[in-house]
This record gives sequence, C-alpha cells and structure tokens, in this order.
Amino acid sequence: MICGAALRLEHGVKKILGGALLALGALAINPAQAAAPYATAGTCGGLPKVDLKTPAGWCVGLVAQGLRFPRGLGLLPNGDIVVAEMGGWMEKRGHVSILRKADGYARENIFDGLNQPHGVAIGPDKRVYVGVVGGVIRFDPSKPAETREDVIGGKSGVPAVPAMGLHPLASLLFDTKGDLLLSLGSETDHCDNHATKGGGVVCGEETEGHAVIRRYPMKWPEGRAGNFTVEAQGLRNSLAIDIHRASGTLWQAENSRDAISKANPKLDDAALPHDELNRIVAGRHYGWPYCYDNNVAAPEFPKYDCKGKALPVLLLPAHAAPLSVAIDNDARLPAPFTGSMLIAYHGYRKTGHRLVAFKLDAKGEPAGNPVDVIDGWEAQAGVRPMGTPVVARIAADGSVFLSEDRNGTVLRLVKQ
Repeated sequence: MICGAALRLEHGVKKILGGALLALGALAINPAQAAAPYATAGTCGGLPKVDLKTPAGWCVGLVAQGLRFPRGLGLLPNGDIVVAEMGGWMEKRGHVSILRKADGYARENIFDGLNQPHGVAIGPDKRVYVGVVGGVIRFDPSKPAETREDVIGGKSGVPAVPAMGLHPLASLLFDTKGDLLLSLGSETDHCDNHATKGGGVVCGEETEGHAVIRRYPMKWPEGRAGNFTVEAQGLRNSLAIDIHRASGTLWQAENSRDAISKANPKLDDAALPHDELNRIVAGRHYGWPYCYDNNVAAPEFPKYDCKGKALPVLLLPAHAAPLSVAIDNDARLPAPFTGSMLIAYHGYRKTGHRLVAFKLDAKGEPAGNPVDVIDGWEAQAGVRPMGTPVVARIAADGSVFLSEDRNGTVLRLVKQ
C-alpha cells in the first residue's frame, strides 16, 4: 500500500494553497475552540464523544483537532502528549507540538520547519526522540528549545539516512538493551526502474540502504549513536514496529505493494498481496520485492527462489496499510484486550481505517482472529468524515491515544 503517493498530491496541494496558515505555528489550538471534523454527542472519559463503532462499554473521545497531519505520539509521565505533525508531503513543513493535559490538551507548538517528522519514542534518558526524513532529533520536553540536538544526520556526526522516494518516513523505538531501531522504507512501490525484468534477481534499492530496519547501538547516558548494522531487510515499509518486552521479540506489520495486476493481469489487485505481520529475526530477508504472501515469487521475478526468505507469521488484509503496532506489555488494557497487540490500519480501501486487536499467548505470539476495537471510519455525511488512524499508544491508565491524520485529530479510546 502506498502511504505517500496518493496522499502526497492531495496534501501537497492543500499545503501549497494553505501555506499562509502554516506560518501560524505558534498558536495554541484548544479542542473546544476549533471547528470539529467529527460530529460529537455526549462525553467519553470527559472528552466530546465521537460517533465511532466500539465494543460495548467502550467509547472514543476527541482529544484535539486542527492538527497538521499528525503522525507519531509520545506519552509523557505528566499526561502531556508529544505529537509529530508531518505537515503534509512537502519538505520542512513539519512540526513537533505538545498537547498539555492540564490545559485541556491545548496545543503548544515546540518546533517548526522539520522535514516530515513521523516516529516518536521516549528514550531511556527520558528525552523525546523524533524520526525526521534523513535522521533523528531529540530534546528534553521540560526545556525543548535549549536541548534540541541531532542524533542521526544533521550535526550529529552520524551519517544521515536515505531520504528520497515514496517511503522516506522513519519509525523508531528503543529495544530492551537500549539500542535504537530505525525503519527505512523502499524508494519506490515495487523496485520500479531498478528491477531487472524477465526473471532477474537484482533490485538496486537494496544496495542503496532502502527497505530495511537498522540497529544503532547507543552509548548511555550520553545517548550517542554508534555505527549501525542492518537488523533485517526485504521490508517494503516498516512504520509499524514494536517490541514484546518479555520475549524480546520485535514485531513488524508490513505495508505490501500496489498494482500487482499491472505486472500480471491474472492477479487481483484488490486481494493481493496481503499485508503481513512479521516476527523480525536479525539477519533475515523478508522477501520484498522478490516474494509476496507465503513466499510466492513476484510477477516481476517469476523464477526467483523464495525458499530462503522469512515467512510472515500472519497474512493481514490486502491494502489494510498498518502504520503502527502497540503491544500491551504492562497489561494495562482492560479486558478483553489485556495483553493484546493493537494494529492501526490506515488504508483508504475497505480493509483499512480501523483499529484491531490480536490476543497474544503466553509466549507473546498472536492467537486467534483479530477483533475490531474501533471501526466505522467510513465517511457519513453530517456524522463523520473518512478516518485514517496512524499511531496507537497505550497509556498508563489503560486508555489508548490514537492519531488520525486525514482530519488532523488525536482521539482517545477508553472503557467506561
């Protein structure tokens, strides 16, 4: 699923037409003062209740709106929320803001002019790390202006990462050892203009460092990144990553390719290929662009031997476009989702725009079929627009905060 190409034109045009508005980045936006994209009725956990489908006894509240293409979220100990506002698909239009809980989640702008910020992680040093196109920055949320610095790229002394193509956004997290894991997407949809046709086995993007997860060893307490190694490759778009801490397993939900029917008209683009849930094992290759689904050779590489590629643990719906994985490591989610894995499906097609939960067994492995936790994001005039969830984060009280970029909102799922 292309998370950039279709949206890039839409949001790029909006930002060109609305460039003057972007200059107003220092303004605080209070949920009660901005025009609502959703119709609301009643309350949910003290917030305006949004008309979305949830299991009985659960509801969704509107935390904030009027945001500029919000993506990554970081939950601070005092209840404030760090938001990476990508600002659209144009360069240097992104922001980092903080929603201040004590002020009713009013938005405080922290940094402007960032290059498409996406991932947010809280480091072992309690600083906020933000993935931008080309690298990573960090800051102390108590004094951001004085402490902002480059960690990868920029003036850090650590080389920048590839920053071109359809999937330049970066997700990041810290593993149980304190190492920084950073995802780098593919430059094209399916190695376009790089692949050798007619059964060839070469994709130039691999030699350029795309479609991988990198591991940066970190020196603490300084928080300095060392030389990276490639944790895994053959991963087209790894924005959805999280760690099951008890087992140490890194999980990745894959955005698979588009337009497979153009390469082979006998294949149904609506049904193939499936997106994937992968257990990431260091050193493994996960197939892209040579193989799809359960190691089926891609039509561009019909003679490729896929036997040595890592198999997905689960096949997810085609074009669901998972953009985040959130594992309930601390058993904070209320029943029946305690200990589950949440995946946000961002996709515009019928398989997307929902939040689902996979129950995990004692070993941290998915068990059983997924259950819809939030659904009903299809457009309905006068009630709700089309919704596109991005990043889910589980709070200490068991509620779930969720960014939704198409309508510029942050939402909160709670069991009442």
